[in-house]
Amino acid sequence: MQPTTALLLLLSGLAHAAPQNRNNNNNNNNNAAAANTPFLGTTTLSTDGLSTIFTTTTTISNIPLRVQISAPLALFTTQTNLTGARAAPLSASPLGLHLLLHGDGGQSFFDFPNQADPSSASPLIGVVVLAPSENLLWGQRTGPPSGLDRPDGAADAQLLATLVSDVLPRMVAFDADNVFFTGVSGGALLLSGFFVPAHLAEFPGAKGVLLMCGALAPQVRVVGAGGFIGTSKIHFQSTKGELVSLQGAIPEAIKAYEGLAVSAGLGVGEIGALQTVDNTPAGGHCEFDGRGFVSGIQLVADNFGRIMQGGDGVVRGISRQSVLRSVVGNEDLVFDDALAKRGEGVVV
Repeated sequence: MQPTTALLLLLSGLAHAAPQNRNNNNNNNNNAAAANTPFLGTTTLSTDGLSTIFTTTTTISNIPLRVQISAPLALFTTQTNLTGARAAPLSASPLGLHLLLHGDGGQSFFDFPNQADPSSASPLIGVVVLAPSENLLWGQRTGPPSGLDRPDGAADAQLLATLVSDVLPRMVAFDADNVFFTGVSGGALLLSGFFVPAHLAEFPGAKGVLLMCGALAPQVRVVGAGGFIGTSKIHFQSTKGELVSLQGAIPEAIKAYEGLAVSAGLGVGEIGALQTVDNTPAGGHCEFDGRGFVSGIQLVADNFGRIMQGGDGVVRGISRQSVLRSVVGNEDLVFDDALAKRGEGVVV
């Protein structure tokens, strides 16, 4: 994430930037960490060597959340006590935010695929959060994986909403008008089934939601759809060999979100620009490169700008064609049962 000269000038003024209120839900104030409480953690360098990764644990509603943030050092707030941190809590920033939720088991939290931004044209601060679950499952606090059933989905979605609105702005300076969310597998179930319908309207600056290898139709009441359905991009990315359990759920989610857009009065062209889908990769669950789970997820993360930030959608390693196909007319995805068998026994 190479800062430009303009960015460096902006960073130099962060320590004196006027605080901006990013809290979109005043009822969450009592759940957030106290304003003057320092955040303690450890640091490493991102894989590209250009950002600092700050790893810490914050407590929301008595639930500890493990968080990793990758950003230029100067954008971290003085509340982190990092040497070189220069931003005041809730201060302005030139960089947006990209929060990613891992799949069941937590692999993408530890890999942190969005820690480095190879497309410097639109850099974002990368954040990953570890599910507060004994088996690292989003939406299920206890017990072994139970597939698509996420009994704690609403509670976990509320934790994430509080994290982004109240807690992260005290750790790192980011532009609240340029925020993206990504879910991988089980993380995608949490986002599409619970967070987006219940909370996305609380974030007017939410530019997009990327759902990798998983999706659910809303499992809770949709709140304020008019606040996001016509402005936030949603991309569904899957494979030919998707898990059988998800082969029905993903199309159902596509139809549900397309239905919200239709109900909001969006035309076919508007829907196609905002809601897109692709499952061309000849791979199993999350194997977007046709080879592996980890490498496939990394491939999509490395091409985030091309998919979610106004790019042409062409991802080398997936297809020479754009992955940004309109959901209109492409709701009923076609899967390959032979490829799907490769993923039997895999949790989502």
